[in-house]
Amino acid sequence: MPTILIVDDEEDIRELVSLNLAREGYDLLEAGDGLVALNLARKQCPDLIILDLMLPQKDGFSVFRDLRSDSRTHGIPVLMLTARGKLDDRLAGLQMGADDYITKPFSPKELLLRVRNVLRRTKTPPSATVVEVGNFRLDKNHLKLHLLGEEIDLTATEFKLLLLLIESPGVTKERAELLQKVWGYNDLIQTRTLDTHIKRLREKLGSEGGSIETIRGVGYRFALSGE
Repeated sequence: MPTILIVDDEEDIRELVSLNLAREGYDLLEAGDGLVALNLARKQCPDLIILDLMLPQKDGFSVFRDLRSDSRTHGIPVLMLTARGKLDDRLAGLQMGADDYITKPFSPKELLLRVRNVLRRTKTPPSATVVEVGNFRLDKNHLKLHLLGEEIDLTATEFKLLLLLIESPGVTKERAELLQKVWGYNDLIQTRTLDTHIKRLREKLGSEGGSIETIRGVGYRFALSGE
């Protein structure tokens, strides 16, 4: 079973999360501050990190930046779980590249669903398959993108989102379809998660970012430059 690192300075929250995840059979690690969390992540390389933002020693945003800048931990998916529920905080977390964001108080059932979805979409595909379209080369086995011969650092979520678009060039993907296939959202909820990830993805693609076109009121599509 996957190993999950739970990072929260509130012991009762850690116990609640641990109890529910243990029932599902996950292997668990715990940390009560940011520095301990970083050391554990670097040594143990968990499959997922559930990260609080208001932490002693080192706040969650700083921990996240250090995780992403370290070659040992940059690919570990992170689910932010925090009492900071303001829209600006949620957008900041998603714009940084967090794989999901849940606010406290939370439903344990929802948390389990989100954990399953993040692990499912960030799991490395079993077959070594390469998709090449124009200047884009996507290695589905290693979740890597090369653009004009240069490797672009994408999170697993960003990679899957781009892959869904690029495998059907010229085809408009509706918002509901992308939310369901990438994030596992099955109901028609109002969320800016998709738009935030598209914006970040375009920024990373630089001059090729325009290949991801917005179809107003519908969704997004991939089109090679000049088409």
